[in-house]
Amino acid sequence: MSHTTRLAWIVAPALLVLNACALPGASAPAPLVGSEWLLEDLGGRGVLDRVQATLAFPEAGRVAGNSSCNRFFGSYTLMQDKVAFGQLGGTRMACPPAVGDQEARYLDALQKAQRLEVQGKTMLMHVQGLDKPLRFTRTQP
Repeated sequence: MSHTTRLAWIVAPALLVLNACALPGASAPAPLVGSEWLLEDLGGRGVLDRVQATLAFPEAGRVAGNSSCNRFFGSYTLMQDKVAFGQLGGTRMACPPAVGDQEARYLDALQKAQRLEVQGKTMLMHVQGLDKPLRFTRTQP
């Protein structure tokens, strides 16, 4: 068997697997890297007016955003639609009580996130212990 024939036997199955992953109807989350999202609903509780909670994916495995009053950063893993956030760090500015409450609920929800669903410019984050998902609107690609 020639070197070219052996290479074809190795490469062909790999190409079939890659093509199967790209079939129409195959469920794969939209690429998150480089995207930014604005929190619109916190598990059915809405969000405070003029208080922005955001979520950005600046690079693979890294997350950052505004938690309502403070900035946060950390890591995440995404396997198909399953998401998990690592330990999040952030600033610690004093916040008005209502904003601080929303911030605590948001950060807690991120730590309990289980699954992402991207539908166009909307992202739903399903969270353990919440009946309704967090709903985000895309602000950047």
